[in-house]
Amino acid sequence: MPGFLFTLKEDIATVLDKDPAARGVPDVLFFYPGFHALRYHRMANFLWRHGLGFFARMISHWSRFVTGIEIHPGAKIGRRFFIDHGSGVVIGETSEIGNDVLMYQGAVLGGTTLSKGKRHPTIGSNVVIGTGAVVLGAITVGSGARIGAGSVVVKPVPEGATVVGIPGRVVDEKRRPADLLEHGQLPDPVAEAIRLVLNEQTRIEERLDKIEGQNEAHVDHDSLKQKIREVLKEFNQ
Repeated sequence: MPGFLFTLKEDIATVLDKDPAARGVPDVLFFYPGFHALRYHRMANFLWRHGLGFFARMISHWSRFVTGIEIHPGAKIGRRFFIDHGSGVVIGETSEIGNDVLMYQGAVLGGTTLSKGKRHPTIGSNVVIGTGAVVLGAITVGSGARIGAGSVVVKPVPEGATVVGIPGRVVDEKRRPADLLEHGQLPDPVAEAIRLVLNEQTRIEERLDKIEGQNEAHVDHDSLKQKIREVLKEFNQ
């Protein structure tokens, strides 16, 4: 019982610390499905570890119905875990989550095999998993990593790295603890590739203009140049 009360106080404090919208303890106790799902899971996991799988699954199933968050009772979750909003979050049976992990709505820790062994991700401490991100398979996401919104991660992620895209690509390997995930400031490798191609196209057009001017053979490239400028403007915003 003392341990249960300790984790309760810590889980409440975690919500108050990580969500500025939380106005106080009553807010957390009554209006935070991520908090409720975690508390249900702590009970279900206790029963699961003590061989009471049927009752553990009952609690887990009820939690999913009430909160919209699905956490298998066999999943191992560390301290100060916070699910922000939470609807659509799925955490598979053999998932392992470290301390101080932040997960946004719609994130999935899924499996990629029908084997009974380890088939779900291992998430290190201080990791941030963005909205709608999917992490698949028995891979490890290193401590301090950040997974961008909508990313699909199927390969191991180094500590402190930032991953974005489908499939997920490491775009930043700076070794620093992850704080809140600034979705709007994450690099976009696809947009960067397109920007490079368009810039190179612009340089080619300029060289063609010089050649045509020397040969007095003018071809109208104005419409193409204007289109390139418009596209570059979109990507640079």
